[in-house]
Amino acid sequence: MSLCVHDRPVLDSAHVPEDEPTMSPENSVTDRLLNEARKKTARQESSTVGKVAVVLGALALLGSPISIVGWILGVAAVGTGISAVNRPASAKLAKIAITLGVVAILVGVFFFTLNIARH
Repeated sequence: MSLCVHDRPVLDSAHVPEDEPTMSPENSVTDRLLNEARKKTARQESSTVGKVAVVLGALALLGSPISIVGWILGVAAVGTGISAVNRPASAKLAKIAITLGVVAILVGVFFFTLNIARH
């Protein structure tokens, strides 16, 4: 390794391993940005969040006669559905989950009001 006029290290060709490709700073930034874009695309193509939202919505609907369970799971289903609606792969599932969550909240409110009216 030798120093140039600006006191920056310069690699001699004898110090670069032959099996390791040399990368300029521009290539490393490009590779990093490309990897980030691939990860983001893979996340958007996954429908996992939509499936989780639908499961929460179904559980919320089943638990809605027990008002507090229905409310909590319904809010969770709506929140998860809203976060999943922007992903193309899970948009349809997200809309279903939001609907299930809202219906579960309304059914929970109905049963809560019914319970108060009885007493």
